[in-house]
Amino acid sequence: MRCLVALCVVALALPALASGFVVVTGAGGKTGKLVFGKLVNRSEPDTVRGVVTSPKSAKKLCSATGVSKDAVVVGDVLDRESLKAAFEGAESVVVCTSAVPKIKFFSILKLLFKKMILRKENPGRPEFRWRKNGEPELVDYKGLMNQVDMAKEAGVKQMVVVGSMGGTQPENFLNTIGKRPDGTGGDILLWKRKAEKYLIDSGLPYTIVHAGGLTDTEGGNRTLLMDVDDKLLSADERSIPRADVAEVCVRALGLPAAMNRAVDLASKTGEATEDVEGLWGLPVGNCDYSK
Repeated sequence: MRCLVALCVVALALPALASGFVVVTGAGGKTGKLVFGKLVNRSEPDTVRGVVTSPKSAKKLCSATGVSKDAVVVGDVLDRESLKAAFEGAESVVVCTSAVPKIKFFSILKLLFKKMILRKENPGRPEFRWRKNGEPELVDYKGLMNQVDMAKEAGVKQMVVVGSMGGTQPENFLNTIGKRPDGTGGDILLWKRKAEKYLIDSGLPYTIVHAGGLTDTEGGNRTLLMDVDDKLLSADERSIPRADVAEVCVRALGLPAAMNRAVDLASKTGEATEDVEGLWGLPVGNCDYSK
């Protein structure tokens, strides 16, 4: 099954976007659904259009957000025509799409056998696979390039991308997920980085947020950290609630300080960050894509 994306169209109550709408791709995923929900809660009813992976996903999205079934359709991130239709007239696009690995069932059994029967202290790690047409090269690279191209054609004024930290580290464990013996199928962080460079070079105004380890805990309770070039990966705490990532992305829409910026985002235990928009005023610069 081809990789599909969710899209929503929302009228914002923000001055810079008051006359347009926002498209959120990947709105059926965990982080995308949070972005979607935040935008729905901050807009008028019946101003959301969602494009999800299946009728089942559409039903779930309608139920979770209260939008009507007429506001949700099915679309594919690899289908440029479906993106063209969704992006028409959009002011901004928030990209939450990503390849999602699946654990190989028998690899779990193998690990249990090594641990419980052979009593090995280090039984290894589970093995992963990608859905058909759901590999990082297709979803994170070609899929994002399609979105950039269609957004430019539609006259979009800002594209916000939810990415991942670790793009400067070819040896990062995440790049080994789903990689075959011949070297194909993996390198998710490298494909993401390559696609982000395509966005930067496209001339389309952008905001790229490389999130640390994503958690499903409640947002708004931690100190948010912003830096560049994977420096935050050396910190003692480098995770961040998905809800906080979603909040940062939504607040970046139409924000001049967030335009043409690529940063890393994490959090730590401490006083909750209230001035989310103020993070963009920190003197951290931009991620260096020449490395």
